[in-house]
Amino acid sequence: MKVSDYLTRDEIAYFTAKSDWQAGAMVLGNWFFIAAIFATVASWPNPLTIVAAVILLAGRQLALSILMHDCGHRTLFRSARLNDVIGQWLCALPVMNDQPSYARGHLEHHRKAGSHEDPDLPNYQAYPISRASFRRKAIRDLTGQTGFKLMSYIFRGASGVISNEKRASALPFVQQLLVQLVLFLILAACGIAWTYLLWVVAYMTVFMFIIRVRQIAEHAAVPDLFDPDSRLNTRTVDAPWWQRIIFAPCGVNFHMEHHFMASVPCYKLKALREHLRKHRALDEVPEFHGYGQLLRHVVLT
Repeated sequence: MKVSDYLTRDEIAYFTAKSDWQAGAMVLGNWFFIAAIFATVASWPNPLTIVAAVILLAGRQLALSILMHDCGHRTLFRSARLNDVIGQWLCALPVMNDQPSYARGHLEHHRKAGSHEDPDLPNYQAYPISRASFRRKAIRDLTGQTGFKLMSYIFRGASGVISNEKRASALPFVQQLLVQLVLFLILAACGIAWTYLLWVVAYMTVFMFIIRVRQIAEHAAVPDLFDPDSRLNTRTVDAPWWQRIIFAPCGVNFHMEHHFMASVPCYKLKALREHLRKHRALDEVPEFHGYGQLLRHVVLT
């Protein structure tokens, strides 16, 4: 599947053009959503709003991760500087990530997708799996075991770097802690410091499960994981809006289109999908409508 088979030079220029206004609106909109969640649960604290806040915050943490991902591709904003600064400080660090490190590994995934050298293969190669196996994975995620393992890895890595006096390499960890402190202080200044615990709980539990579902959705049990054609080794899920809020914010469900042309900003992936559909590029591609259908496909009864 070649880009030139389905797009002219002018169409490529259109789909790859970046908009600082759209990018800025996505970043600010996500943080306004986060602020609204904190404000709502602080105003009406009860078991229902607390559970809803944890789930919705986890969805916003995924949104920040997706925006970091696009900044890592240098596709969210027009300038490299904005992608680097905003992608790191407003997207990556709040979810305990580091954009430069993430980008290096992720771009390797793009170079080797559809091959046995894909570094992300362990995340989805074993699918489809049994219901019992998926249940065990979900329990580990939702009880914080996966999150604790991740945080242990982050702290062990930072401790090793610091003990070896490689201060420059330890900088991302220091930045991560600084951003978490700033978020806590902002909430404390608003008189709702306790809501920071919801951010932590969301990250350690529901966010881990959402990340697993996203990884499954993108590449698990596809027609041919080892075919270089993105239509065969990658999947798009056409999900309703209420599922996208949690599992697929910022157009991340259009993952096949992203692999088809990674230079397209996330806010143009839906339009690219419609273009490919119109030009019959998706005629033989299996369609998935919602994450319920997806899970029934990758989890054996």
